[in-house]
Parts: sequence; structure tokens; C-alpha cells
Amino acid sequence: MRILHRLLLSALLPIILVVAGCAATRPAPDAATLAALAPTGTLRVGVYPGSPTSMVLVGKTGEKAGLAHDLGFALGAALGVPVKLVEFSRVAQVIDALKAGQVDFTFTNASESRARDVDFAPTLVRLELGYLVMQGSPIGAISDVDKPGMRVGVSQGSTSQGVLGRQFKNATLVPAPSLDLAQEMLRQQKMDAFATNKGILFELSDAMPNSRVLQGRWGYEALAIAIPKGRQTGLPYLLRFGQDMAASGQLQSLVQRAGLRGTAGSE
Repeated sequence: MRILHRLLLSALLPIILVVAGCAATRPAPDAATLAALAPTGTLRVGVYPGSPTSMVLVGKTGEKAGLAHDLGFALGAALGVPVKLVEFSRVAQVIDALKAGQVDFTFTNASESRARDVDFAPTLVRLELGYLVMQGSPIGAISDVDKPGMRVGVSQGSTSQGVLGRQFKNATLVPAPSLDLAQEMLRQQKMDAFATNKGILFELSDAMPNSRVLQGRWGYEALAIAIPKGRQTGLPYLLRFGQDMAASGQLQSLVQRAGLRGTAGSE
């Protein structure tokens, strides 16, 4: 039991240090803020596996990390409430859970379509969008993507599906129910490329020999904290929380802890 406690403390130590470093500059939440951000008395954090922007396994012990995961625990500590992780298969399910009030918090792409369903705090991270291909794919560069006969995979219900569905004139979209299935479809040549943010693409490529992330980008994601509609009372606190995290350098520490690659300005 003591060993388990030490392992848990070790896994959460970077998050605890984040909170300690920022707490001095942020006022304690009032009752209205707590009611808005954690109405059940517990901060329910929506995550899905495989994306450094949400949740991944890192280190030799395979502890959980990721921006939605770590920011959720940091916010829970700042609010003085326990945190409950609620795991889903893909990001669209997390957004649906926010809409239904089943979770209180996540960190995701603040697209216009999602902003109609949930409320966002200001952008904290900009992430490049790109494509993953296998060796032998007919797609060798971004300029090859939107051509007749090309099959481009996307996560089912994702922002990429909506944006590329409007942009493409020739290529065909192939929705994948999960990132694991997207990998298999690439390996089995059921898609010629897979499109999403580069944070996910580099994670997938690490696990897929003979794959590569194409140079260049087809857009950006503006990543931000998301909460259910109707809880605007909590947004000023989230604004200060995000500002503190960025200004102190703690946000960049969490980006590095998650192994997030492809942020704006990098390749």
C-alpha cells in the first residue's frame, strides 16, 4: 500500500508543483465559481487515449499524462476538489459528454462548430494539422492529398472530418471510430493517409514502422479549456488559471511532459 502511494505521488508530482507555483497569484475560487466548474463537488475531466492533448501513457511506469489530464488535475487542486477521469474512445464522445453535462472539463480544439455546443476559455496552445502516411502510399506530399482516388482517414465526428469535408474537391474521407482502428486501416491500406493534429500523428507514427508525418501543414488547431454551456460564471477563473500557467512556464512543462510535438513554430 505504501509503494502504491509513493507511485501515485510520483506520477502526480509534476502536477502538484504546477499548482504550487501558480497558487500564489490566483485568488481562491468563490462559491459561484465552484458551482460552475465542479457542480457535483468533483471535477469530472473528459479524456480519450492516444493524444498528448488529451491523455497518453509516459515514462517507464506508464503513468498517465496529457494536457487535458494534467490541466484537469491542476485545476482540481486549485479549486480544492477531487478529480474524476472519465475516459472515452474519441474526442467527439468527450464533446457529447460536455453537452450532456456528464463531464465538467476537457482540453481540445476550440473550433467554431464546437463553440456552438460548449464554452471555451482563451486559446493556450496552437497545434499544426497534418497527414500520416505509410511507406508506399501514393501520397508523398501534401499537394498529392486532394486528388481523385485518394482515401483520407479522419477520426469519426472530429473537427478534421468537418473541415476537410468542406475543403476537399476530389479526395474521399474515410471516418475511423478510434485511433487504434485508424492505425489498422492504414496498415491494411484501407486509407492512403490519416489526417489530424500533429501531436496525435507523431504518437501514431512512433508505433508504426515505415510510417511518416508529411512535412507542411493544412491548418492549425487552437487548443483551449472547454466547459459545458451555461456555466459562464467559471470562465473568468479559467482565464486567470490559463494565464498563470502560461506566464509561469508551467504550461510548457506540461507540453513537454506529454511529449506533445507539432506545436506552432515547430515541425
